[in-house]
Amino acid sequence: MTLLRDIARQRLALLGLLLLVSLIAISALAPWLAPYDPLRAFDGLRLAPPGTPQHLLGLDNQGRDILSRLIWGGRSTLGAAILPVLFAALVSLILGMLAGYRPTLLSTLIMRTMDMLFAFPMVLLAIGLSAVLGSGYLTVTVTLICSVIPYLTRIVYRTTRSEMAKEYLEALHAQGASHGDILWRELLPNVITPLVTYTTSLLGGMVVFLAGLSFLGLGVQPPQADWGRMVGEGSPLMIMGAPHVATVPALAIVLVSLAFNWLGDGLRDLLDPHRSGGEG
Repeated sequence: MTLLRDIARQRLALLGLLLLVSLIAISALAPWLAPYDPLRAFDGLRLAPPGTPQHLLGLDNQGRDILSRLIWGGRSTLGAAILPVLFAALVSLILGMLAGYRPTLLSTLIMRTMDMLFAFPMVLLAIGLSAVLGSGYLTVTVTLICSVIPYLTRIVYRTTRSEMAKEYLEALHAQGASHGDILWRELLPNVITPLVTYTTSLLGGMVVFLAGLSFLGLGVQPPQADWGRMVGEGSPLMIMGAPHVATVPALAIVLVSLAFNWLGDGLRDLLDPHRSGGEG
């Protein structure tokens, strides 16, 4: 509750939180909130502009209601970004703490594996995986997890190494505290803070990245609605006098990315111990 009150004092962080909660709720309730089936085509209204009666955001080149596709597309776009990153954060928390707790062969193996994953650009990794797994949700998920884990693991590793150099942990070792108590009761609360703030900010970039994969045809496949694919399908129509087909989902992508960044910046300011100490 205290954290929520602190976020409420930061307008951009609060705005980001409210936007994300609203968009996730709308996407989750798509079967009840979407005015039409996202695949239903209104043949006589193709490329109708926003404001068309009973079609608030207009229709695309196949006569499908853009508002309905936007609501349904939020499920695939937000789900494909949030769930893999959360899974990657959990894996990175375990790997980073194990690697940073003490220098062993296991810690060396973990960090060298992370260095290897750093060598693969995300787009090239997605293209390679699509050749093996085929384009689709599985390719997007595996690409995102493999791309994000090295960054998050390094954050946890550096924080763990920094904490291990502090005197209170040396005192616990001297008192005979078990490794489990030190790792999960003492280290975890200090390590998880930078992980949460970095992960939140990273999610904004991942939404844009995943939209780019769908734009290239490597992500969610038609006819399923997806914001990135909607932008890709609507881009050629901009010169045909129908910019709304690509602009509407593009604005949704930008809005979600900004919301994650605002919330991440707010959490960083609130949870940064140096900042809190300076204000005291």
